[in-house]
Amino acid sequence: MLDFTLENISAEDVERLRALYEPLAQSVRELIDATVRTQADAATVAAAKSEIDSATARLRQKQLDGSFGVRYLASGERLAWGNAVIGIRNPIAPPLEIHHDANGKSFCDFHLGAAYEGPPGHVHGGVAALILDHLLGEAASDGINPRLTGTISFRYVRATRLGHLHAEAMTTRIDGVKTFAAGHLADQEGVTVEAEGVFILPRWARDGGD
Repeated sequence: MLDFTLENISAEDVERLRALYEPLAQSVRELIDATVRTQADAATVAAAKSEIDSATARLRQKQLDGSFGVRYLASGERLAWGNAVIGIRNPIAPPLEIHHDANGKSFCDFHLGAAYEGPPGHVHGGVAALILDHLLGEAASDGINPRLTGTISFRYVRATRLGHLHAEAMTTRIDGVKTFAAGHLADQEGVTVEAEGVFILPRWARDGGD
């Protein structure tokens, strides 16, 4: 088995690892949803817990120390598979698949189910903020170096229904190391949350390390 602690892995190795670990994360996402919504009897729950504990023990036989972090392809492409929003190996991530159009807009369509509930039948406000924070950061970044959140504000227009959602963001202006971005989250009835933020090019990514 390929050791995923290695850096500069090839595109072929990435595809093999994706084929191995992405379905596992998706199965755990289904497990999370089933855990929230099950009405199984006590014996069924106890049996399921035993099976889950056994599977967890097997997966812990070999694991990373600490978090997943960011890995790099030989091409320089960044892999953030442990990320809480886009991480394909992170079961708490929806995960978002973010697209970019020719006008500089970043956008995504995705589904949030019972695991992301705040008010009954609606998305938790903190989850909406998490998604928009990430998406605005994507819009503010250049695809190579990230821009990190400096400040961000949200306007909750109304509650966001669980289900199929759309989010989008764009850079509005750049001022030195600061990039300004704005965007929104929408359900099938329209915009529910609006966001504006300032994103900072980190010191380690600036020319000359100033």
